[in-house]
Amino acid sequence: MYRAMPTLTRRRSHDSRLEVWLVFYGDIPVGTIGERAGVPADLDLWGWTCGFYPGVEPRKHRHGAAPTFEEARAGFEEAWHLLLPTLTEAAFDEWRSDHDFRAAIRRKRARGEKLDTEIPSSMMRCVCGVVFDSHEPEGSLPHRRHIYATQAEQKC
Repeated sequence: MYRAMPTLTRRRSHDSRLEVWLVFYGDIPVGTIGERAGVPADLDLWGWTCGFYPGVEPRKHRHGAAPTFEEARAGFEEAWHLLLPTLTEAAFDEWRSDHDFRAAIRRKRARGEKLDTEIPSSMMRCVCGVVFDSHEPEGSLPHRRHIYATQAEQKC
């Protein structure tokens, strides 16, 4: 079965004061091309990164710099065309699976639900403002009278 390969698309990021473009391969964000912050005017003002995680190990990611946007775009595309043949569909599936998993966690937290993996914290904040570990008697005993007094007042 023939499967059409997606093309690279760019979308402007609105999360930055600098000009930054997010590069996508179908639904997968595969890199960025953007102005570099804090770079002296005599150095390359544009940078690019190519790769995604999970799916592509960080040591396989590529990056570079160029004086203009067009040269940075060309550098990105060259790196992408070298990286793409080394990728399997499993790499893209790994990214999608992780993306879906993280989205499910965000939805669960938005509903106020705890995650199955969350261990209750023993850290508490006393009404006096001090944070202490309730599992350490020496640290928690001085704050019990504050907490109990506040609870008694709230019952009235």
